[in-house]
Amino acid sequence: MAAEASPVQQQAAAQRGQTSVSEYLESLLVTVLLALFGTSFVVQAFKIPSPSMEHTLLVGDHLLVNKFIFGGQGAWYEKFLPYRGLQRGDIIVFKYPYADHQHFVKRVIGLPGDHLKVVDQQVYINGKPLNEPYVEHDPTALYDPFNYNFPPASNQLILGTSANVLLQWAHDLRRYTVGDEIVVPPGKYFAMGDNRDRSLDSRYWGFVDREAIMGRPFLIYWSVDATSADYGEASFWARLKRVVETLTHLPGRTRWSRMLRTVH
Repeated sequence: MAAEASPVQQQAAAQRGQTSVSEYLESLLVTVLLALFGTSFVVQAFKIPSPSMEHTLLVGDHLLVNKFIFGGQGAWYEKFLPYRGLQRGDIIVFKYPYADHQHFVKRVIGLPGDHLKVVDQQVYINGKPLNEPYVEHDPTALYDPFNYNFPPASNQLILGTSANVLLQWAHDLRRYTVGDEIVVPPGKYFAMGDNRDRSLDSRYWGFVDREAIMGRPFLIYWSVDATSADYGEASFWARLKRVVETLTHLPGRTRWSRMLRTVH
């Protein structure tokens, strides 16, 4: 017959159990805090819902966004951190300046102080043509003058030139136009999509504020064959049905060749 544990042994066992529980809770808390810190300041996931960046980024690409790379605000200690300034050609994720401030992804084309114009689909920066090997043009897209010449001539009515231009931007656009060029103000950036004929970008709604820029996509960690309709407004049950269909056909719908591809 086994001997009963003494009160001292029972107390020690109870303490070990309490210690194990407290260690688990502490580890869980640390894990949660690290995850929150990471998604708040370092890396965040993002998916592409529209074709405006094709063929650099496709609808259904799931990205990791580096939120740390542009994080400097000019403090003395930042020279010791791996920050860098925004550069022309950087792909950025940012908050749309109007409506519900949803996140957009575009490419930085104009920097603060730049004089920018588009002539016959060619972008000019400070009077020089910009080399853009990433740009796609879609001959099947509906004609829009802003795809060919921007900003519009001073004798044109901006709202009548393009049906896609926002009213707020139409009123502000002339303030930033000098001659046949638009001047990017301090602390602002001019962003455009790579799929130039199917991108609603700074031409149509204005500049991107520096404070609105979340970070830079650096990796496609997963890509699924999808359309913009898959990410559009829908009821809960419609979204649930799409999720189930995606999971059911996951191997066939996954774009394996795009997995773990870096973003440039």
